[in-house]
Amino acid sequence: MSRTTLPMAAVVAGALATTAVVLTTTPPQRPAIELTAGGNGATVPFTEHEAEAAAHSGTRIGPDFTQGTPASEASGRQAVTLDGRGEHVEFTLTRPANAIVLRYSVPDGSSGSVAVYADGAKLKDLPVTSEYSYLDTPWIAGSRTHHLFDESRLLLGRDLAAGAKVRVQLDAGSVGAITVDLADFEQVATPATRPGNSVSIAEHGATANDGSDDTDAILRAVAAARSQGREVWIPAGTFEVGRAMAVDQVTIRGAGMWHSVLHSNNPFRNDGQVVGNIRLHDFAVLGEVTERVDDRPDNGYHGPLGAGSVISGLWLQHLKVGVWTMSGTTSGAVIENNRFLDLAADGLNFNGRVTDSVVRNNFLRNTGDDALAMWSLGGADVRDTFENNTVVQPNLANGIAIYGGTDITVRGNLVRDTNALGSGIAISNQHFIHDGTFAPLAGTTTVAANTLVRTGAMNPNWGHPHAAIRVDSYDRPITTPVNLTGNRIVDSPYSALQVVDGGGKGNAVTDLDVSGAEVDGVGTVVLQAETTGQGRFTDVVATRVGTRGFYNCAYPSGTFTINRGGGNSGWDSQWTDCSSWPPRDDPGGSLPGGNLALGKPVVAGGHTDVYRPANAVDGDANTYWESVNNAFPQTITVDLGAVTAVRRVVLKLPPSASWGARTQTLSVSGSPDGSSYGVVVGSAGHRFDPATGNTATIAVSGSHRFLRLTFTGNTGWPAAQLSEFEVHAT
Repeated sequence: MSRTTLPMAAVVAGALATTAVVLTTTPPQRPAIELTAGGNGATVPFTEHEAEAAAHSGTRIGPDFTQGTPASEASGRQAVTLDGRGEHVEFTLTRPANAIVLRYSVPDGSSGSVAVYADGAKLKDLPVTSEYSYLDTPWIAGSRTHHLFDESRLLLGRDLAAGAKVRVQLDAGSVGAITVDLADFEQVATPATRPGNSVSIAEHGATANDGSDDTDAILRAVAAARSQGREVWIPAGTFEVGRAMAVDQVTIRGAGMWHSVLHSNNPFRNDGQVVGNIRLHDFAVLGEVTERVDDRPDNGYHGPLGAGSVISGLWLQHLKVGVWTMSGTTSGAVIENNRFLDLAADGLNFNGRVTDSVVRNNFLRNTGDDALAMWSLGGADVRDTFENNTVVQPNLANGIAIYGGTDITVRGNLVRDTNALGSGIAISNQHFIHDGTFAPLAGTTTVAANTLVRTGAMNPNWGHPHAAIRVDSYDRPITTPVNLTGNRIVDSPYSALQVVDGGGKGNAVTDLDVSGAEVDGVGTVVLQAETTGQGRFTDVVATRVGTRGFYNCAYPSGTFTINRGGGNSGWDSQWTDCSSWPPRDDPGGSLPGGNLALGKPVVAGGHTDVYRPANAVDGDANTYWESVNNAFPQTITVDLGAVTAVRRVVLKLPPSASWGARTQTLSVSGSPDGSSYGVVVGSAGHRFDPATGNTATIAVSGSHRFLRLTFTGNTGWPAAQLSEFEVHAT
């Protein structure tokens, strides 16, 4: 569920692998983060390779945490843009593979393909489109156009060994431009064989790949299987489901999520109570949902599951929601080993009256709302668990959200790169619909052993951020125990832990216990307390802390009582100005996004040979921009994307000793709109010396969107030279 709030003053096992081997441009920032995520998250059969960590001839963008930008919606907040023929990203496989999933963004309104090569030989063209991207949800306060990326999958037609080089390239006839975020590589098994005790939908008239509606044939097969005590078999191929099918007490099995496909926006819908024992295994549901319409059940599975149902091994893509349980009760359900991709709203939502059920070992990426949610509307969700799932880039709302419910557990999950209006994990008493049926938090809520990487976001409705983990008494006080135990928070762009009444009424949180938390990098504060109540904090260890240790300014009045046990360190200092939110800091340059100019658009008065302006914002001190020779003055201008308070500019030349010391004479100008510039720092000589890092730091002031350097001299070369043009807010 998205927020409408009041303003306020692996390799394959364990955690998902996300790095490639070949690094011919710039290495990924802090590459060990995803590989040392404490064993959290889903075990998956593919290896994820980030484009910015691969060899490429494009332009790296990001890191960026600005809502609505491609880099902010990229995994790792970085990606590579290709916009010229022959430009490419080349991945080196670390495991055998015969299939690729490409996560990409193309300009709105465009479709086409990109070429896929292996070791220099073209294999196939991979279709790409913007059809399922660029979603607008104006009824959700604070949302902007989002869902900028999509994913396309392709069987390569051959087995590739570890070490093979797979290139994604713009050829003649390819789409005009593409931003590549990542590629998943997988060794897909051949289609499974039909079980002996099964009824094939083909025997009842379903025909693969012919575009005709197979709904009636599938329903005939379901009826026959139920009457004979057998399973339903979906062979390899694509089958059209033109209307939703009610199913109960039946097993439906496919030949594998890469092979058996139901093409439908809503293949399964139960509008009333069912008995249960519904078992859906090993096929894909591929929809055509291009906009989010909340009163349409455009979901892979919609309705109650009854008792003892299982959904396993499904690929759910281009739907509104993957699984939404409502209109009845669900108990003892198991949702496991599925992939939820490119959904307009939630991945999965237990929408009330779900008991003793578990969601585990699922992979979710690019959802348009909460990736995993429990929403106790119409009755409490009770004793349910979200366990060992991986969530990547929900681009509106939270990674995992619990809205009410009794004795709920969130354990062992990995959540990365949440975007606008959301936290990594949210524990909340927000109703959304005030019809008297919401069941608030009760019993004990347990959030344990989760890892959250680059989670939390600035809430545009508040002007304050959501933290990586948020406890929110939005509509009702939280009076029952909420235990946050052994969680790891890495590189949160703003804060790590938050206690808040997002409705602004001052509802208290009175029984919070935080123990064994590891906080490794925050942009502002470790604890963001914004309502009344009390909490116990034991063994909370923080490093690389941004502005201060904690903020305690409850709205509308009062403060939160912080009871410190033993073992706490790194977050003693307090931000005391309750009239303003602490600005982001970048301790030691270690947080992604500290350099505001990194990957941003840049232009110059000219350049020589391959020494183009983009080299000055690519994060690699060994590449550089060089202006036209003997043609001073020369300018280079970076667009930060929004008017931003800036405090320093860091200019670099390549660190190699072969770059002799030199003095460059330059001035700094700023502009809010790119049309009129004012002098920020007057012209002066700045010395670059390899003995001291070949770096010059200039203190600046004011708020600017565009910053321009104007060079009038260089004692070491008759041109302006710059390997990095960094801009910092601190």
